[in-house]
Amino acid sequence: MMLRNLVVAMLFVTVIAPILLYTDRFATFKASSSRTQFLEDFASFTQTLPGDPTHHLHVLPQESSTLLKEPIGIVYTDNSTNSPAEPFSRIPITDSSAQEKREHKSARVLSATSEGLQSQNNSTIRQVIDTSNQKESRTDAEVAKEEDRKERASNGVSDTAAQNALEQQSAITSEKVNEKEPPKSKTDKQTKQTPMPDARVRQLRDQLIRARVYLSLPIIKNNPHLTRELRLRIKEVQRVVGDATKDSDLPKNVYEKLKAMDQSLAKGKQMQDDCATAVKKLRAMLHSTEEQLRVHKKQTMFLTQLTAKTLPKGLHCLPLRLTTEYYSLHSSEQQFPNQEKLEDPRLYHYALFSDNVLAAAVVVNSTVTHAKDPSKHVFHIVTDRLNYAAMRMWFLVHWPGKATVQVQNIEEFTWLNSSYSPVLKQLGSPSMIDYYFRTHRGNSDNNLKYRNPKYLSILNHLRFYLPEVFPKLNKVLFLDDDIVVQKDLTGLWSLDLKGNVNGAVETCGESFHRFDRYLNFSHSLISKTFDPHACGWAYGMNIFDLQEWKRQNLTELYHRWQKLNHDRLLWKLGTLPPGLITFWKRTYSLDRSWHVLGLGYNPSVNQREIERAAVIHYNGNLKPWLEIGIPKYRNYWVKYVDYDHKYLRECNINP
Repeated sequence: MMLRNLVVAMLFVTVIAPILLYTDRFATFKASSSRTQFLEDFASFTQTLPGDPTHHLHVLPQESSTLLKEPIGIVYTDNSTNSPAEPFSRIPITDSSAQEKREHKSARVLSATSEGLQSQNNSTIRQVIDTSNQKESRTDAEVAKEEDRKERASNGVSDTAAQNALEQQSAITSEKVNEKEPPKSKTDKQTKQTPMPDARVRQLRDQLIRARVYLSLPIIKNNPHLTRELRLRIKEVQRVVGDATKDSDLPKNVYEKLKAMDQSLAKGKQMQDDCATAVKKLRAMLHSTEEQLRVHKKQTMFLTQLTAKTLPKGLHCLPLRLTTEYYSLHSSEQQFPNQEKLEDPRLYHYALFSDNVLAAAVVVNSTVTHAKDPSKHVFHIVTDRLNYAAMRMWFLVHWPGKATVQVQNIEEFTWLNSSYSPVLKQLGSPSMIDYYFRTHRGNSDNNLKYRNPKYLSILNHLRFYLPEVFPKLNKVLFLDDDIVVQKDLTGLWSLDLKGNVNGAVETCGESFHRFDRYLNFSHSLISKTFDPHACGWAYGMNIFDLQEWKRQNLTELYHRWQKLNHDRLLWKLGTLPPGLITFWKRTYSLDRSWHVLGLGYNPSVNQREIERAAVIHYNGNLKPWLEIGIPKYRNYWVKYVDYDHKYLRECNINP
């Protein structure tokens, strides 16, 4: 019985009494401070164990703002006469009382929390927390350096000598490291530190692939529970990812879905230990994906070609609306002014062959806008019978200021017939119809590029008859209808072509713009006449010397080559291959700033080249008046269209 009483007494002294003491202090502290502040103070205190020299009392003010020191040998006592900046006085303890200090460290700390401390509690705890965070944020090297300094101080080594030795050691170490490893640039460090903006999206997509692989494995299929779980995770991740391309597009709960999928994949990994089976399945998936990509590319090409040769509804409505208005005019109102300038060789004459009213309008408008003297510029527009009235009506309503416009119908060129032009005869031949309309698949060409209607249009080949179209002119600037003029072009008429007929910008920058791209050099007639690596040049903005053309009789040369190509063995359809042949060694190279190409197919045309170009060309299928046009290039074309005009509004043509 006495033993039991002794045990209870010891239990009361060692357990119950400290609890009561702490409870009393907690009540006192709660009266002067908030619960949150005390919990921070108490958590910091409980981390420090008696006799552990590696921990610090975070509730006490420190001697330094950059280093926390254990307050060994110092007792903090209440002193109501101290200033607020120093709420406690410091009394050193002798070595003989050190053991007593360690045994009663907790009691001293609690007694140090006086009413003076309570009045300054907020500022003191904030100072301690900030100082602690500074220490925690230091690198391991800084901590090691500080501990080394303490050790040297305890051994009697001065800080100055130690610092000098440390600097020498650091210099030697740095030289050795530099000899072993090349210096890393700042850019490399930034690249490593900067996370990828789509890293989480890629991780989720990788998880989907892994999950599908596991679902296809036999061992997983035999586990219906895991199969259902993986399918559920796949649906969740697919719903989360959607069409996201960067991490900022993902919802807030993405991490939960990612973690859940990881757990399911871990289960699948534990069940499947046959790597060969997984690799085989991945290869099969890769092959299937590549096949799907090939099919999609082919479909995209077909749809792009189809869109390129399909007239949008608005552009179909516009000529109908203009034609109706034109035939409602009196014959006297259908005439253009300044017709006496049409054959004046001293003026600047342009040749434009087009069946697109809006495109032709942009060419004329942009040219006149940048002309220094618009009254000297004459535009000769040739179109087909279907768009003749609409083209005339447009320029009657939108007369280009002081400039002169002529609109002609190609049907009026009675001299242009199949007996005179070999190409016109070929375009109406049964073999060409077979080739284009694929009535016999064995005779047709699989490349959709060559099945564009423009290759069957005589307007496309009229460029080879410029001397016949303009018999009284000396020079003509030929323009395609998919260009935009950005500068005055009058300087082209004063250029010395040095006996050449054609002035054009060469396109040698890329291998596919050389002669072997357009001509069949496996044919002996081509290989023995032309250089396969010769530079090609661009149609779209060409200055032609018509006098030199007639003197060298190039139209007859063009006819001769067209007759040789009746079976299309020398080149396919188009006007550039026969142009390269006809003007072979008769082309003068213009500066590249005159004519910049590629805005109809290349999204990476240099912006600076576009800005300083005299003419920009939307060659390719992605025309600016089509919805598939490259958006960043559309503004160069759109700004020359008056979308507020009633005809465009009625046909719902918008920018």
